[in-house]
Amino acid sequence: MNKQLLRAFGLLTLAVALAGCHSTVDGRMRAGMPIVKDQLESRYERPTAQAFQAAKDVLAFNGTLVSENTIANVVEARVDTRTVWVRVEEVEPKVCRVLVQARKKNRTPDIDLASEISKQIALKLAATR
Repeated sequence: MNKQLLRAFGLLTLAVALAGCHSTVDGRMRAGMPIVKDQLESRYERPTAQAFQAAKDVLAFNGTLVSENTIANVVEARVDTRTVWVRVEEVEPKVCRVLVQARKKNRTPDIDLASEISKQIALKLAATR
C-alpha cells in the first residue's frame, strides 16, 4: 500500500512538472512544456523592416501565414503541423534581433525547425544585400 501511494505521488509530481505554460515571442502564454529551449536568437546588421520582410517571405514560402503584427513585428505561421513565431526587434538603428520559436502540434519544442527557419532568414537577408 505504501509503495503504491509513493508511486502515485511520484507520477503526479512528474505530470505536474511536465505540464505547464510557455510564453511565445509575441508575449502570449500557451499550454505546453516550459522546460526545454524552443527559440533561437540571431542578430543582423540590417534595418528592422528589411528583416521583418525577409521573415514574412521565408514563412510564406515554407507554410501559411496565420497572423502578422506590424506594431510588434511578430509573424505567426503554420509549417506542416508546427507553429512558428518570428519576432524582429531593433537593437540599434541598423542592427536588429530576430527571435524564432517553433512548437509541434503536441506543444513540444521543435528547435530543428526553428534553426532551419533562422538559417533561411539569414540567407534571404544575405541575398538582398
